[in-house]
Amino acid sequence: MGNVNYADLAKSIESLTSGESDQVALMATIACEVHHADDRFDWTGFYRVVEPELMKIGPYQGGHGCLVIPFSRGVCGAAARSGETQLVADVNAFDGHIACASSTQSELVIPVYDGAGAIIGVFDIDSDQPDAFTQADADALSAILKSTFG
Repeated sequence: MGNVNYADLAKSIESLTSGESDQVALMATIACEVHHADDRFDWTGFYRVVEPELMKIGPYQGGHGCLVIPFSRGVCGAAARSGETQLVADVNAFDGHIACASSTQSELVIPVYDGAGAIIGVFDIDSDQPDAFTQADADALSAILKSTFG
């Protein structure tokens, strides 16, 4: 558990996305590469800001997700609303958690910004293992997202 080589993952994503500016294409590539990098990652994907205070599901890997998430609800909403990464060891202890999949035990959600600094969505990773994510995961994935979208 937790043995992702983030330097290699970042290089791989960089080479796959070099020269690409379409946000959906970038999101699809990142979701795929990150999802297959570690078996802790049970659901890996993006929720895109589609109107003020509202996100809809974007490219993802794993079982189906919630289609719509308002900024006011859940872990993804908290990340979008606060602009802060949410590292949740136990989703059942998170007030207002939205259970898109009953198997989810822990979650990591990182806000995603475009080059102008506007929030374009969140990157959400769910795990069926409790306390699956570390600050090192959050930091490495934040850096990848920033270099790709920012």
